[in-house]
Formats: sequence, structure tokens, C-alpha cells
Amino acid sequence: MEAKSSSLTVTPRSLDHQAADVIRQQILSGSFPPGHRLIETQLAEALDLSRGTVRSALQQLTYENLVVQLPYKGWLVPPLRSQDAWELYTLRSGLEGLAARLAALAITPEKAILLNRSFQQLVDAAQRGDRNAVNEFDFAIHKTIIQLTEHRRLQEQYKIIEQQIRLYITACNTLLEFDLSEIADQHQSMVKAICCGDAALAQHIAQDHSTADGETLVKYLQELEAKNSK
Repeated sequence: MEAKSSSLTVTPRSLDHQAADVIRQQILSGSFPPGHRLIETQLAEALDLSRGTVRSALQQLTYENLVVQLPYKGWLVPPLRSQDAWELYTLRSGLEGLAARLAALAITPEKAILLNRSFQQLVDAAQRGDRNAVNEFDFAIHKTIIQLTEHRRLQEQYKIIEQQIRLYITACNTLLEFDLSEIADQHQSMVKAICCGDAALAQHIAQDHSTADGETLVKYLQELEAKNSK
């Protein structure tokens, strides 16, 4: 049976989302770093889309706090300030600590396979020396743990800030110049605790992981801000 041509039509809304996906990935990968100006005309030309479609995509990204619109100046990838990093790591520590605890309590053999598979992807990316993939799989582990909790409201709250957390993870791993194998090793004990059903230990490790890296990043950014203010 011949497919209806209407089923292949790309709606303007889907183009908005596709454009947002492309721009988001450029931001999260560091190709559009903090402080980068986003010019509608340049993006429209590069994406072969109208300025209106690009503008709609950028507006979507403002809701994720990945882009800000400056009056009379256009769009900007906001810099990561020490205050931003503090807010994100403290909030992340609470949410991901709870998630690790709940995931350990709800662990099953099937869930353990999913989590170990996610962890192995991180290990493989680290062994390849692929920093972008490491950043992606670093976030993917934490997202997998959130999903394993089967806690709908926790998942909904995490979704609100997940793109900011992805950007935070990239900044943390890049600015602090963590060794890729070290990043993988940091997650091993947490994955093991969850798979063993040790809820208290899983929560402790998850919170310590977020707090230690967060405090180091905040200190780094504070020193950078103090240097730039002189």
C-alpha cells in the first residue's frame, strides 16, 4: 500500500524541535561555549531554516536555561558562575542521592543489567579517550538511576534541570581536567552499591560524588571570577 504523503510532512513545530536539538548539542559539547553569542541569521543559514524557526528553537532553550536573551543584544550561552555551580551541585546531590537510595531499594536482576550496561558504556568511552562520549555517558548513568527508581515525581523534577546538569557535568569534567579513567572509576562504587541493594551506601556515595566535584568546581570558578574582576 502506498504511504500517504501527509505522513512524511515535517511540521514547523517539529523543525523547531530539531533546530533546538542541534543547538543544544552544540552547547553541551562545548562547540558553543559559555559566553558564545548566538546570531539568528548565522544559525538560520547554517541550519537552512527561517529566522522565525531558529528564534522559536532558541526560545525553547531559554526554558532549559541553556540560552538567555539579552535586550537589544540577541542570544547568549550564559557563563557558568560559581553561584550557578553551587545551586546545581547542591540540588543535584539531593535528587541523585535520593535516586540512588530508591534505585538500590527497587533493584532487580533486570535493572542491574541496565545499570551495568550504562556503566560499561562510560568505561568504554574512557578507554577510547573520547571526552565528549564520556560526558554523555556520565550523565546517562545518573539518568538511568533516576529511571530505575520508578518514582514519577522525582523523574519529573529531574527533567526540569537535566539539561543544566548535562552542561554542569561537561563543565566539571572539562574545566577540572579530570582524567577520563578517573571519571569512570568514580561511578563504579555507586553502581556496585545500587546493584547490591545497599541503599544507605548508594545514597552516601552519590551525595559525596556530587558534593566533592561541586565544591571543587565552585572554588575554581570563584578564583576565576576574582581574577577577572581585577
